[in-house]
Amino acid sequence: MGYGWEGEKVRLVPPDKDRHLANAVAWLNDPEVTEWTLIGDTPIGRLAEERFFDRTSEGDSADVTFAVETLAGEHVGFTGLHRIDYRHGVALTGAFLGRKDLWRQGLGTDLVRTRTRYAFEVLGLRLLLSEALADNEASIHMLERCGYIEVGRIPRRWFKRGAYRDVILFALEK
Repeated sequence: MGYGWEGEKVRLVPPDKDRHLANAVAWLNDPEVTEWTLIGDTPIGRLAEERFFDRTSEGDSADVTFAVETLAGEHVGFTGLHRIDYRHGVALTGAFLGRKDLWRQGLGTDLVRTRTRYAFEVLGLRLLLSEALADNEASIHMLERCGYIEVGRIPRRWFKRGAYRDVILFALEK
């Protein structure tokens, strides 16, 4: 492996302003990309996203953020491990793919598997948690394909696009 954590279809690399910032701003402001995410319903400007990139590059031990690229080096999204609790070996996961032309081609499944390998083998975590809006069939199927199991549901947890939405909680143990 030359650069980043490599899966079968994607590579997880550190976010880089020159390579990834413009896409982040465009994708986070695209209503179709953020339709089922837990972020993205308020406009985000370049300056705010630059600050996020700066914080990410400082190496906060409670969060690990990756840009997701194809093996050919095309930027397709972002993923991360958040609120990492090393004492208990637990983290909250998240991801989104901004390249709509590449949706439903297995990139998300590969990024989850690659992120999981990194979390368990490199960080030494034992449990990953994830949330998905109950209507987000693509994310639910992706998580299940990667071994996550549904462990709960919170009714009307998030307000998204004019309605309160249920959230399904998932867990994956090492």
